[in-house]
Amino acid sequence: MTTPNSPCAAATCSRILHDTERDAGQTLCTPCVDLIGVWLRELPLQITVLEGSRQRETSGASSGGRSVHRTAPLPGRDDVLNLLGPAAWADGIRDPYGQAQHDQHGPLPIAGVLIPWVRLITEERRWDPPATLTPQALAIWLAQPQPLAWASRRPWAGALRDELQQLMRTVRDVTALRPRRRAIAQPCPRCDSLTLVATDHQLYTECGTCGSMYLREELALAARITYATLNAGPA
Repeated sequence: MTTPNSPCAAATCSRILHDTERDAGQTLCTPCVDLIGVWLRELPLQITVLEGSRQRETSGASSGGRSVHRTAPLPGRDDVLNLLGPAAWADGIRDPYGQAQHDQHGPLPIAGVLIPWVRLITEERRWDPPATLTPQALAIWLAQPQPLAWASRRPWAGALRDELQQLMRTVRDVTALRPRRRAIAQPCPRCDSLTLVATDHQLYTECGTCGSMYLREELALAARITYATLNAGPA
């Protein structure tokens, strides 16, 4: 249950829930909910890169336009193979705090991270899971507005957000593909600093000084108000 000045349930977020978020029953702030959706929609693209990175790089001489390897191909990259590894529907067991318990050492496969959350939601809501348990299908299923909105109101939503953040950090470290961050040449409407940053695919633009977050429409309105104020004639 949330109370006035309730913090976002994610351990990696320091925001306080707004009245509208509390009224909707959210335990996660809306920017965190949006970020989860961004990560889940990004995963299929990252998986495509991982699939193309299964084999270790090898060198060989070229003969007649064909590559000739002098030695046998090296085994597949362990980090990539581990992330793309299989996971069974019943493998994921969670304790009362929402943490996954597995015997596997090292990073879990992507499917191993996503399956327990899909299973938890489908069992609590009695919804049908995705037709296949590929990591792409699992990510797309979780990113749907209905499961995502419902998950944002559960007491374990913070654990979901933090676990997905760790997964994305691991995946991006392997693929070296990260969303581009761009400075916005506009002062922050709250603190007037020039530290606004927009990140690809994310709904909110964030101020690096005060931490405020804005929709593009909000920044456009602030810019119009500033322009009108600066160009207003004498009363």
